Amino acid sequence: MTVITPGRTFKRLVATALIAAALAATAGTATAAEDPAGAERARAEAEAQYRAKAPRAAAPRAGEPGTVLTPTFSMNAVDKKTGNLYLYFPDRMGGFKERYDVGVSFESFTASIEVDNDKDGYGDGTWSILEDGRMTYTWSQDLDVHTKDIGTGWNTYTKVLSPGHLGASPEADLVAVDKSGVLWTYTGYPDGRVSPRVRIGGGWNQYTEIAGQGDLSGDGEADIVARDKAGDLWLYKGTGDYRAPFEVRAKVGAGWNTHNRVLSVGDLDADGRTDLVARTTTGDLYRYSGTGDAVAPLGKPVKIGWGYNIYRLL
Repeated sequence: MTVITPGRTFKRLVATALIAAALAATAGTATAAEDPAGAERARAEAEAQYRAKAPRAAAPRAGEPGTVLTPTFSMNAVDKKTGNLYLYFPDRMGGFKERYDVGVSFESFTASIEVDNDKDGYGDGTWSILEDGRMTYTWSQDLDVHTKDIGTGWNTYTKVLSPGHLGASPEADLVAVDKSGVLWTYTGYPDGRVSPRVRIGGGWNQYTEIAGQGDLSGDGEADIVARDKAGDLWLYKGTGDYRAPFEVRAKVGAGWNTHNRVLSVGDLDADGRTDLVARTTTGDLYRYSGTGDAVAPLGKPVKIGWGYNIYRLL
């Protein structure tokens, strides 16, 4: 168990002030698409500032490192016209706070994938994928934000996400669907590196949306859901075996073609279970709370916003 001492509390307050100063300095400089590393650092600094200010024990998802199974992440929203990045931080009541203007262009990014490897309930690293196929990893350490290149060729995939830990290592892993519909997994390491990919199976180009962040079925394993072209939603339960990470699919919904984006930011309503967020074609935003039931893993939709069709949600 980790104990917070008065000295560590003081260091956290100092960290908050320093991060805020760094964010103010960065926001004015990393404003162009030609500086993706600067843009990602500005985003990471905004996340760090939010974490430093957030109360640690106000909900099941916030705690000391190693104690939280289902994290909560912010939602990345990129303005379709300007390319400007906004962050939507969770309000701990099932929705989001008012948008936070990071002040940087994210138009060259195709994916931003947060992970919580120390399991304290908040993101501590981010894989980012750029239009040119480069992947980077950004993390904070000792008040400094670091970014490094992971590899190239990631634009061969139509979808890349992290549902969490898939069984090979304690850290979060990646799944990716290539343009021919083959699903691959990558084991993630603490420093952001990934293992050589492992082929899982074909036919995944039948799906128009794939999402997941943690356990949806209540068995402790990371799951994903996939929406097919007919609008049916399918659950792929996690197995805990990275070589065959998902069970045979089970249908858990229909009519999901009313949504043009389905994603997960983890536990949005602070009940310890992972949830889904879905945007309708008219821009309304809904939360589908996780139930922990493999047969009916999602609750009824709850509207949590509108006007989100101005964004490209990462």
